[in-house]
Amino acid sequence: MNILLPVAFVLCWSSGFIGAKLGAGSASALTILMWRFLPLTVVLAVVAVTVARASWQGLGVRDVVRQAVIGALSQSGYLLTVYYAIQLGVSTGTTALIDGVQPLVAGALAGPLLRSHVTARQWLGLCLGVVGVVVVTTADASAAAGVAGWAYALPFIGMLSLVAATFLESRSATRVAPSVSLTVHCAASTVVFTALAVGTGTAVPPAELAFWGAVGWLVVLSTFGGYGLYWLILRRSGVTAVNTLMFLMAPVTAVWGALMFGEPFGPRTLLGLALGLVAVVVVHRGAAPRGDGHAGDPARDPVARGRADAVAGAPR
Repeated sequence: MNILLPVAFVLCWSSGFIGAKLGAGSASALTILMWRFLPLTVVLAVVAVTVARASWQGLGVRDVVRQAVIGALSQSGYLLTVYYAIQLGVSTGTTALIDGVQPLVAGALAGPLLRSHVTARQWLGLCLGVVGVVVVTTADASAAAGVAGWAYALPFIGMLSLVAATFLESRSATRVAPSVSLTVHCAASTVVFTALAVGTGTAVPPAELAFWGAVGWLVVLSTFGGYGLYWLILRRSGVTAVNTLMFLMAPVTAVWGALMFGEPFGPRTLLGLALGLVAVVVVHRGAAPRGDGHAGDPARDPVARGRADAVAGAPR
């Protein structure tokens, strides 16, 4: 794998946590999410009608509804909890930690639910990755002041929502093109976020340039950059490689948050970063033979397909 691809992917995916922090200073989580998804959905709808019309052929109402539910779980449920947690003062590193645990939770459930195989050495690497992100984010959490304890449960709930979306998509019998799932997911999230924003009186965006800068940051870097690179790496290297890179999100976000917002960064954060890098090496070296060359191909691997389609547009 070209080293530039995983580096760009980690930065773009991590940028979502930073963008949420940037926007939190000028508007509520619902306002940011509504205006992040509303114009994006309009653009995707135009593309769906004019360019990607063929991708929608063969899909029934049931398929579209299923994708809408997946979008509500993987975007609305996940992003709202993460953004709200950051707004309440939970550090970006802590929210990135809980997101980083998602591959391990999905991997642990993939065996009994989807009969997916992960080698023992890869499990060792995944566990090392968990240790690394725990070290990083416990350091952040211990330094936090004035943050309600229940706020730390919010990103955990969001992570479980993303896991549920992953398995719901994995069990789908209909193959849906990424462009279609992205459009439906974003449209469903737009409806949810707009309804909540209007209902709570937070739909009107602030006139501050910082708000629109944060929205642009999230759309370009987090949605298009994060999801686009996710899909590209998934096709080239498989789901386990992507899951391993996820473990780098917490330490990278912690460093980024320290540089931009003055969030805590000390020896434990550095140790967690080192463990995350070791986890990447262990998992990649412990990868099972690709056999017929299609291991990790989303079209043939239900775990890869489910995770890829479930997070369509969800990159922070």
